[in-house]
Amino acid sequence: MTADRPKLVLASASPRRLGLLQQVGIDPDHLHPTDVDETPLKAELPRQLALRLAKDKAEAALAWSQRDREWTGAHILVADTVVAVGRRILPKAETVEEAEDCLRLLSGRSHRVWTGIGLVTPAGAIKARLVETRLRFKRLSTAEIAAYVASDEWRGKAGGYAIQGIAGGFVVKLIGSYTAVVGLPLAETLGLLEGAGYPVRAGWVSPLVPVA
Repeated sequence: MTADRPKLVLASASPRRLGLLQQVGIDPDHLHPTDVDETPLKAELPRQLALRLAKDKAEAALAWSQRDREWTGAHILVADTVVAVGRRILPKAETVEEAEDCLRLLSGRSHRVWTGIGLVTPAGAIKARLVETRLRFKRLSTAEIAAYVASDEWRGKAGGYAIQGIAGGFVVKLIGSYTAVVGLPLAETLGLLEGAGYPVRAGWVSPLVPVA
């Protein structure tokens, strides 16, 4: 962080979200994972869940920053991803059985990934966006499912797969934001940050290139 650049906190433990920010030249000044109850409400739709969780995480992050003077007034970024087939919300798979169930359900079918992003501004306001991505998996054989489950790549992933890994070979169609499926829609995230006054392009200039 430089003296003239505002602070940025990524309120997530996801190495994928951190990596995506770094991909576009943004290095958060601090990582502070935010823990909220992610249980869907009764009759809650997938899109509603993703947006609510992003807002809940933003509110939790704001409350934390107000208790920690070092980070009061920082930009704080949060996100949450929900995978769904129709109205059915798939879990963040933690067991082999959950992963197998997810993959069998996704096999040969279309599904949607809803990613909610939230930003706490230096003034303490909360801005949120919802991004929808539509995907279709090829039909998976029993052997493919078994091998993927054995890879352990799915553990803790929404819908039981990680598109940036082996499971990228399952996707035959994608409409929307690839980075949203990974965990953070970059175009929308940069738009939120820039709209709140964060200098998103500050890290784009190579130190070897003189600035006129």
